[in-house]
Amino acid sequence: MSFRHLPPLTGLRAFAAVAQTNSFSAAGRELNVTHAAVSQQVRALETHLGTRLVERAGRGVSLTADGVRLAEGLMEGFAVISETVDDILRGNTERPLNVTVTPSFAVSWLMPRISDFKQIHPEIELMLNPTSQVVDLAASDVDVAVRYGGGEWPGLLCEPLLLSGYVVVGATSLVGKDTVYQPSDLQDFPWLQELGTNELAQWLERQGVVPRSKLNITHLPGYMVLDGVRRGTGITATARIFVESLIQAGHLRVLAEELRPEASGYHIVRGKGEPRPPLKKFIHWIKRKAAETEVQCGGL
Repeated sequence: MSFRHLPPLTGLRAFAAVAQTNSFSAAGRELNVTHAAVSQQVRALETHLGTRLVERAGRGVSLTADGVRLAEGLMEGFAVISETVDDILRGNTERPLNVTVTPSFAVSWLMPRISDFKQIHPEIELMLNPTSQVVDLAASDVDVAVRYGGGEWPGLLCEPLLLSGYVVVGATSLVGKDTVYQPSDLQDFPWLQELGTNELAQWLERQGVVPRSKLNITHLPGYMVLDGVRRGTGITATARIFVESLIQAGHLRVLAEELRPEASGYHIVRGKGEPRPPLKKFIHWIKRKAAETEVQCGGL
């Protein structure tokens, strides 16, 4: 199909609206433009085709023979376009919303709140993928990711969700209540670390600590780490916002805290372009819940 000889779409739309309403003014209201703009577009279309399409008929207009032929073709073509667009929009609305998050974020923050989203939007089917692996949004059907970092993911749209520093925490039954520890002292404790991550080694490296011997690390699924820490099985490094309530309640003790740059924390990460309706609703909801969390935690 060659597009080079087709008239501009604006002129075809204007003429189709005139053919449907038999009026420049009514067509203008339908297209949200002035009747003069519609008239100008139709005149330009007639010039392009080299034939008259409409003629005055009392206070309105009527179609010429060529106008009738064109109107019939346009109505059929626009009907197919409209049906196809509706199918795509309906598919985008009905397709499950695919969300990927880190396991720790899923367990510590998202899952305790997700029932609220389902109550508000029961029509949206959710697919939650808790994984420590970074998903390629451009090469998958994932709609949005929630990831920890500084907000710099090239080629993607990012906006802060929950900003928080990092803390190393342990149960007082394991670490005591009063002992002061230096970063190098913490390598002597058993550590619990989420599968697929390397938080301990990265944290020690940032503190300038060179391990004296092989570290005592147990790798666990994200949903088991915090429970193990509360039981005194080991210590861990995590975003402070996940454990703030346990710290305030005295169940966990902060052994070290790392204040990251202002932009560090969990971010909403998605591909460029207009988000489909279910994703818009999810982003609106999760940002509202994050704002409530920050108020509860004193703006962490």
